[in-house]
Amino acid sequence: MELRELKVEGAYEVTPPVFTDARGLFLTPYQEQDFVRSTGHPLFPVAQYSVSRSRRGVVRGIHFTATPPGMAKFVYSPRGRALDVVVDLRVGSPTYRAWDSVILDQRDFRALYLPIGVGHLFVALEDDTVVSYLMSTEYAGEKELAVSPTDPQLALPLPADLDLILSDRDRGAPTLDEAEGASILPDYATCRRLATPE
Repeated sequence: MELRELKVEGAYEVTPPVFTDARGLFLTPYQEQDFVRSTGHPLFPVAQYSVSRSRRGVVRGIHFTATPPGMAKFVYSPRGRALDVVVDLRVGSPTYRAWDSVILDQRDFRALYLPIGVGHLFVALEDDTVVSYLMSTEYAGEKELAVSPTDPQLALPLPADLDLILSDRDRGAPTLDEAEGASILPDYATCRRLATPE
């Protein structure tokens, strides 16, 4: 398993080895030993496992969870193709406002690890794109927040050739500047403390 740190501090692209034969293929998106070797820590205790299925053009995000409690995620697409984007929303982070993107598909079978406080967005590039999420905390609607995926200051690589489909919540989400002004963004030091409790 290969891990590559993204432009967002603490976020990683995970590429597993794929073993194929006449029957098909086998892969393991997560192996603790390799993950610890690259990141210095094991994956979080899993509190929730969720799956979404989206049609082509669906945009989900930029989502994050109020901190505390915050939420770390391990994201994988077992079907379809998605452009996945991570955005550093942690005020005070050395990579605050930076973003990076990865294609999740069944060619490379990549996964993503997102630490607490990092925003997550994906765009389904094919119909019936499935994205699975391992999460460090359970979903609580009142803690779930969003930043606009179309914020011109972020200039995310949303595909221009797709008719993008956004929820009302994501369409009405504040820009990053507005979210910072409203003091709803995660604090970097708090996120680090929550990720490595004493």
